[in-house]
Amino acid sequence: MLRLRDPIHGFVHLDELEAALLASRPVQRLRWIHQLGLTFLVYPGAEHSRFSHVLGALALAGRVFDNLLAKDPGLMAREEARHARRLVRAAALLHDVGHAPFSHSAEDRFEGGIDHEEMTRRLLDSEEVRAIFARHGAGLDGAQVVALLGGRLPPERSFLAQIVSGELDVDKMDYLLRDSLYCGVRYGVYDLDRLVDTLATIVDPETGALGLGIEEGGVHAVEALILARYYMFTQVYFNVTGKALEQHLTEWLQASGRLWPADPERFLAEDDHSTLAAMRVDANVHARAVVDRAHFPLAYETREHPSAEERQAFEREVPRLAAEFGAGSLLVVRSAKDPHRLGRSRVWVATAEGGVEPMERASQFLRFLERIDLARVYARPELRDRVAARLHASLPH
Repeated sequence: MLRLRDPIHGFVHLDELEAALLASRPVQRLRWIHQLGLTFLVYPGAEHSRFSHVLGALALAGRVFDNLLAKDPGLMAREEARHARRLVRAAALLHDVGHAPFSHSAEDRFEGGIDHEEMTRRLLDSEEVRAIFARHGAGLDGAQVVALLGGRLPPERSFLAQIVSGELDVDKMDYLLRDSLYCGVRYGVYDLDRLVDTLATIVDPETGALGLGIEEGGVHAVEALILARYYMFTQVYFNVTGKALEQHLTEWLQASGRLWPADPERFLAEDDHSTLAAMRVDANVHARAVVDRAHFPLAYETREHPSAEERQAFEREVPRLAAEFGAGSLLVVRSAKDPHRLGRSRVWVATAEGGVEPMERASQFLRFLERIDLARVYARPELRDRVAARLHASLPH
């Protein structure tokens, strides 16, 4: 057993397989990938990595699984339960290994048009990872982890995939608390203990699959999670400076023609530090904006919840503005999210009367939350005032 101390979850215990996977190159690489991309240039404490996040996700995956089985001991036989627990923990540990440098800031730059999920699959099929599973897996292998991460499980075992990637998954549970802690804010805090305690397996009345839902007594805990996510997006993830820096990174990647390798071996050499090293020796205006933290200043931003008319007016005006001021003069950033929609499927609530109902009916306030659809225009410093004047004169504010 390996024992590590985590600032969110306390001591995390890993068995031989988990310890070997933790020591593998794909997982160790996550030490050099910031969990929040360039946000550390805004919130000085946000230096935490994807490595600490996946370790926390592993701990939570085991905790959630244990709680579900304790609540329903007949859920699966002992041997299957032992295997399933190891599977969900391994999947939680490995779910982020395919992330590119700076995480979500530059995920669409892979060779061949693949995504980070495909890179995860390729890394789990690497000789190094296959050898670890062959030595320590005891019947568990990377293909089973890939199937879980892809949601390709029998309907009666859908809840296992949803523990790792679903509406109420351990990914969200961990990153909200972790990001909140390291950014020094309280927006991401919610009642984790109550949430985990009231999770339950519920048959989806629409599909018949056995999924992960919530008992009626946990509705407020889910509401708190949703509000935490909502406020973290508005206050941290969509921060005005952070989004400018992220767009400068995107512009530099495009200008330099830099793509993340599709080959797993070459991909393992790419991380935040290698990317920053390349930017530090580049005179490109966008590289300097990040390295010197000399980003374009904000000229205009819409409201977080603009009307359809306001959105249409913005979209009409931006091309005219770009034509007027010229290429490279502006950064246009759109930040949209439905934080109150936790995933592709519904969250089902088990009522005290023995029935089930969707979360949006069980919750009194979720129906009032709207999509965040924030748009911003940044301009070169010498043009900022002129651009701002044009936009404020022609658009609502």
